[in-house]
Amino acid sequence: MLRAVPALVAIGLILLAPGCRRRKAAQVETVEEESTELVSLVHTSDPRAAVQLLKGFHEVEQNAWRWTKSQFSVTLKTPPDAKTRGATLELRMTLPDPVISHVKTTTLSATVNGTALKPETYSTTGEHIYTRAIPATALQSEAVTLEFSFDKYLAAGQVELRELAAIVSSVGLQTQ
Repeated sequence: MLRAVPALVAIGLILLAPGCRRRKAAQVETVEEESTELVSLVHTSDPRAAVQLLKGFHEVEQNAWRWTKSQFSVTLKTPPDAKTRGATLELRMTLPDPVISHVKTTTLSATVNGTALKPETYSTTGEHIYTRAIPATALQSEAVTLEFSFDKYLAAGQVELRELAAIVSSVGLQTQ
């Protein structure tokens, strides 16, 4: 019976051998992305929006929003009929307590293709909507560049390593 043990072990190893084969290496397929067309409303959490966020935006956080620096800009598609009727700009943002407790008040200024919009001053934490009418004369191209600027913000190193002004969730234009 002792002679049978090595034979049984050998048979067991032969049967297990197919399970020890090397697995095929994973194949990587190249997937071509669709061309990104400009839109009139950008949600900053949308990865496709990144091409329209020109400068001053930090990375997406919690898959929902982005911090901005004191100066940031966006390109938006001009909405239908806005070249003749004008449009309304809507920027949805949050001013968190760390910002307002340090700066007390902050003023947001904006331009659309170089046309200045009326600034607005904020002194409370929470959600805010910056809404402005944009004249048709500023919307004569297929896309417009919106430049935003906060006069007061948290400088890099003040609370964390990044410069922080506001949390922006969306920027959009609608025909008036």
